[in-house]
Amino acid sequence: MHTDRERCVRAVQSKDERFDGWFFLAVVTTGIYCRPSCPVVPPKVENMVFHPSAAAAQQAGFRACKRCRPDTSPGSPRWNERADLVARATRLIGDGLVDREGVPGLAAHLGYSVRQVERQLLAELGAGPLALARAQRAQTARLLIETTALPMGDLAHASGFASVRTFNDTVREVYALTPSELRARARKPGEQTPGVISLRLPFRRPLCPDNLFGHLVATGVPGVEEWRDGAYRRTLRLPHGHGIASLRPGPEHVDCKLALTDLRDLATAISRCRWLLDLDADPVAVDDQLGTDPLLAPLVLKDPGRRVPRTTDPEEFAIRAVLGQQVSTAAARTHAARLVAAHGEPITDRDGGLTHLFPTTDALAELDPESLAMPRTRRVTLLGLVAALPDLDLSIGGDWERARAELVALPGIGPWTVETIAMRALGDPDAFVATDLGVKLAAESLGLPTKPADLVRRSARWSPWRAYAVQHLWATGDHAVNRMPA
Repeated sequence: MHTDRERCVRAVQSKDERFDGWFFLAVVTTGIYCRPSCPVVPPKVENMVFHPSAAAAQQAGFRACKRCRPDTSPGSPRWNERADLVARATRLIGDGLVDREGVPGLAAHLGYSVRQVERQLLAELGAGPLALARAQRAQTARLLIETTALPMGDLAHASGFASVRTFNDTVREVYALTPSELRARARKPGEQTPGVISLRLPFRRPLCPDNLFGHLVATGVPGVEEWRDGAYRRTLRLPHGHGIASLRPGPEHVDCKLALTDLRDLATAISRCRWLLDLDADPVAVDDQLGTDPLLAPLVLKDPGRRVPRTTDPEEFAIRAVLGQQVSTAAARTHAARLVAAHGEPITDRDGGLTHLFPTTDALAELDPESLAMPRTRRVTLLGLVAALPDLDLSIGGDWERARAELVALPGIGPWTVETIAMRALGDPDAFVATDLGVKLAAESLGLPTKPADLVRRSARWSPWRAYAVQHLWATGDHAVNRMPA
């Protein structure tokens, strides 16, 4: 979008927050870059330059605006709508892969050469993988500076910087303040709970929290997930340790509290919480498309801004999808809770009732099939999936169609399971569970075809947002997944 100068200028002059994260405004006379909705008086048009990413603006020598804090904008929805190289790379960089494995590791995950990855990211985002990862490290550093009392040396390491000097130079270059000055400017220094990082997760409005939090809580696995004091809480398995996330919906943002065993996981934890809640979506684009169908329009008008509840751990979700085959939500939770109690990793939660991390595939590899209180065919399906998971890429950077093909080749994995995983683990916005009972009942009540093949054909007009259409269809039923918990 940054190449459409006229449209960008209009967005800046109207301070349109819908475009925050889509592009960034840089002002040549001040050397500052902003989000489109920055509250300051817009600069003269001739002084405006537009960049596709914060990293590109930083690389061009601009520093972040202290007023609108452009690095805290929601992410561009483009990277969650697509499954091409650039989109997959951007999601993996957001998950911290470059900091953990370098650019060669990123290229290996994507199945391309380093040169191809760098060239395509530079062409579309104006910055290569290292610059994008550096921008993320700078944001992580700012969060830790402002929300913890960590010594700067420890903080530099936790942010992913190789040295304190690089940390100091980067913070000063991006924010035009030293780390100590940033900490002194923090609005509420010293009010943080020890060991807990509190932050706000922005989103594009509107947001309908009912199905989002309702679904996560209604299907939550005891010990791994809970609803407590108006917040959804869950355990997180992270690259350097584990954590607990507490997410509370609000009208302007989602309040997020993170307790981490290793602060190097902060950026990854934030990325996975945003992915879980689908916070980088463009609800206006989704609702506009779905609203063109006269049968869906009343549902969209009633509850605009529905998101797709996802997962923080795709392998965990794949296992839970199999456990949920042809059983009720309550039965699926019971099966998962038994696995967690028997094979999960115990953790301590000082603020609630979370007790375990969900079992790893290694822990489930030695699973005794006779211990599973389910039909033999489903035992075979579960064990087959567990054996195959190390070779499947269900990550946020995975290839959607390749993952579908590999899943459907496994015994007992049919269209419902494949599309459920595609929707909530892979994040395909066009995934469609045509064989789902709730979808079938909704289709019948709305006068839509109920046979899966016919419904798939009818749903073509909802593309590429059929996963969001599913959320509206489910909402026609009286189920706990559609309601915010009391």
